[in-house]
Amino acid sequence: MRAISFTEKINSPLGRGCLLLEELFIAVKTTQKFHQSRMGLLLETWISQVKGQTYVFTDKEDDELREKLGDRVIITNCSAEYSHPALSCKMAAEFDAFLVSGLSWFCHLDDDNYLNPQALLKLLSSYSPDQDVYIGKPSLNRPIRASEALPKNQTKSVYFWFATGGAGFCISRKLARKMAPWASGNNFLITSELIHLPDDCTVGYIIERKLAGHLVPSDLFHSHLENLHVIQGPQLTKQVTLSYGIFEKKLNVIELSGPFSPQDDPSRFRSLHCLLYPDTSWCPQPVIL
Repeated sequence: MRAISFTEKINSPLGRGCLLLEELFIAVKTTQKFHQSRMGLLLETWISQVKGQTYVFTDKEDDELREKLGDRVIITNCSAEYSHPALSCKMAAEFDAFLVSGLSWFCHLDDDNYLNPQALLKLLSSYSPDQDVYIGKPSLNRPIRASEALPKNQTKSVYFWFATGGAGFCISRKLARKMAPWASGNNFLITSELIHLPDDCTVGYIIERKLAGHLVPSDLFHSHLENLHVIQGPQLTKQVTLSYGIFEKKLNVIELSGPFSPQDDPSRFRSLHCLLYPDTSWCPQPVIL
């Protein structure tokens, strides 16, 4: 895995209270086939606001991505397959890179998420990285069940909450350090295989079952597996993450009028970015008469 430099600091006006942008480790999970499409969109929009705190975890080297992000592109040596082992491999790489960083908060995102850094700082400012904090949006309206292996080929059912990785979630440094015996290096994959569940479920399992922690549910995180149309216009700027994709065989995006058409901006991320950052150079400027 490529060495990471954590020396860069950003002077940012986004801090809220005692929490500064420089204290965040923002991990984006992607794969080679989405470097041009998904990552290109994120680099053009929200990553441009937090480039110094964003680390992209992928499976193949990419000169163009490397030129834009430097050593914040992390080649994981994980498989490019969309499988439990491959996803768990990348999550372990994210987790270990965060522990090395010394930063206060670990926030995981997928490459189809839009992050609002101001909303994230406002949310995390309510908590301390010296507390055990695991915050995100539950994927289900009930705890998930897993089967733990017992001696003599026996199993035991266990139940726990988890934050869906597709919406993003954050973990405090104190809690992350406690997770290391089950989440660091090969241990994450071993834990995931033990319960036969994907990476985001495994995070919840470690925190709730191994450490007796609890998920702090937040409705400010969103994945493409929920109806994004219902988020009303005035609420859009308050959300921590948003997404886009296909849900129930239909394009699932936020409802936002202009400044770009759905044809020019199918994800609606560019239009959202111009709503949040109207002075962006490529955003249409209002005509002053």
